[in-house]
Amino acid sequence: MKADSVSYLNMELLRFTTAGSVDDGKSTLIGRLLYDSKSIFEDQLDAVKASSEKKGLQHVDLSLLTDGLRAEREQGITIDVAYRYFATPKRKFIIADTPGHIQYTRNMITGASTANLALILIDARKGVIEQTCRHSFIASLLKIPHLIVCVNKMDLVDYSEEVYNRIVADYKKFSATLDVKDIEFVPVSALHGDNVVDRSTNMDWFKGSALLNTLENVHIGSDWNHEDARFPVQYVIRPHTDEYHDYRGYAGRIAGGIFKPGDEIVALPSGFTSKIKSIATLDGALDEAFAPMSVSITLEDEIDISRGDMIVKKENQPESTQDVDTMLCWLNNRSPQPGAKYFLKHTSNEARAVIKEINYKIDINTLTKIEDDKNVKMNDIFHARLRTTKPLFKDSYKNNRITGSLILIDEGTNETVAAGMIQ
Repeated sequence: MKADSVSYLNMELLRFTTAGSVDDGKSTLIGRLLYDSKSIFEDQLDAVKASSEKKGLQHVDLSLLTDGLRAEREQGITIDVAYRYFATPKRKFIIADTPGHIQYTRNMITGASTANLALILIDARKGVIEQTCRHSFIASLLKIPHLIVCVNKMDLVDYSEEVYNRIVADYKKFSATLDVKDIEFVPVSALHGDNVVDRSTNMDWFKGSALLNTLENVHIGSDWNHEDARFPVQYVIRPHTDEYHDYRGYAGRIAGGIFKPGDEIVALPSGFTSKIKSIATLDGALDEAFAPMSVSITLEDEIDISRGDMIVKKENQPESTQDVDTMLCWLNNRSPQPGAKYFLKHTSNEARAVIKEINYKIDINTLTKIEDDKNVKMNDIFHARLRTTKPLFKDSYKNNRITGSLILIDEGTNETVAAGMIQ
């Protein structure tokens, strides 16, 4: 493997999602980001140019780079989550372009569930509106650590510093109620490329960085929980070759904490203890490993461990319980039925579960509780207690977004019906 390929694989990955009201320019902003950073192929650009001409536009509609469904292109809106990948010399990126419509709240939550950062778009002509608050509340609810507020369409307000400052002041006043510590602001024109990849000459009053530079430099290393060591086992490696005749490695992705050879560990649910013998990746042995690395761990003792088990530190163990309080986002057309059984997936662990009780729904405009209406419909977010057929080794979603999340699957249709955040 070439050296530059190795460096690319080892580059830090930033996942970010977009959110905003309809026609705020989310897809255009992402298209501009991809276009100006030279991250699209010639044939993609040719196809977008042809589609733009077909629509009778005077400019290239860069939103078509992300709106892949025919219904999206025809209506000029985003319906499904569109993922796009690109890289700069500093960092790799995965973008989730999510819908702005309230009826697609579930799609926004899907795209935002793994994000380090959320781009909140605001139309400079409209300022902070209800959808801005709704999407910011959801980002806060999902514990996304970083927000970048892009005040878009600055070209339509003559690149006014006064308009921008007013919107920033309004958003800061509103965001005081959010559980987000890091918020940045950037005035942009996605259509013309101002402050997207390169700094704008039309807004020389803005002394901050362009959007791409901000994305490249936001610090995400501390976003992971490096205190609570959690290693859900995905696969047991047994090569059965002469060279590795006795090798038994436990493969998976570290969900939290730091592991080193010699650490005393406990295997859950058995409770058997051992010490870490070695930690390795394809590149060789490691002196330590931490979230979110994918590794193989060997132990000094041969104990029974299989997929779904969890390796943790002896002095720091997750809660083990069959009664789980969770905030669920309902993703299905059919409402949850009392006593209905669902297939539950939590890290690499699988169990069956029932919804024992629904305590309240959440008003996603204000995050207040609705206790007098427990009729759950698609896109509703609600607090429920689940009962599982076997214990889950869980942390709260606030402390660990991996060991604190789960999904429910309909056993009959195999559809994912809910995404949950453990309280």
